Amino acid sequence: MHTLIVDDEPLARNELNYLLEQCEEVTSVTEADSIEEALEQMLKKTVDLIFLDIHLTNESGLTLAEKIKQVKNPPLIVFATAYDDYAIKAFELNAKDYVLKPFEQKRIQQAVTKAYKTHQNEKQQVHELPEEPLKAIPVQLDDRIFLVKIEEIIAVGVENGETTIYTKKREYPINEPLSAIEKKICHHAFLRVHRSYLINVNAIDEIQPWFNHTYQVTLENQLKIPVSRSYMKDFREQVGL
Repeated sequence: MHTLIVDDEPLARNELNYLLEQCEEVTSVTEADSIEEALEQMLKKTVDLIFLDIHLTNESGLTLAEKIKQVKNPPLIVFATAYDDYAIKAFELNAKDYVLKPFEQKRIQQAVTKAYKTHQNEKQQVHELPEEPLKAIPVQLDDRIFLVKIEEIIAVGVENGETTIYTKKREYPINEPLSAIEKKICHHAFLRVHRSYLINVNAIDEIQPWFNHTYQVTLENQLKIPVSRSYMKDFREQVGL
């Protein structure tokens, strides 16, 4: 973790810097002696963890904690101070720990380990967030690139080895295989009805009985697409048949 020490006492900063460098979880350590310098450091580089003194020259570390609380994805805070009467206020400001001076290696390591676990959990949660659904597919035709909105696509099909995106107004030949397009638009109302076709369920205009107890669908642009037996179950469930 990239760590920042905010303390107006040089000796205290030096001691804490040394102790933090002994912690494997700490990637780098920078220092600041005021709120202004701390904010400047945070603008210059990523800060994951702050060891913050409460009593700074003519200002309070609680003020900085209040500011940090308003930041998107704020760094974790450990208050490192000689006073124990601010603990309740510190935890109200979402402090991860509260360490008293004089510092001891064991206690600093405990605070760092605790913060590191929280940091790793937060990173994991970010990675687990679902990706935002794709809104358009870029299609290059000659020397122009068109952004085809997903909502305007009514079908995607493959014929004679060429993939085509169909909209109400136009057809767009593309070089990508149908399986790649299916992955991109799987969050939307698209359904595989044939090994060669994906359709937008919301664009179905008509469903007709077809050969061998299958169906043929007519889409809003009058494109007719067969529903093969392999996909009949999913199709019935999707359209409520």
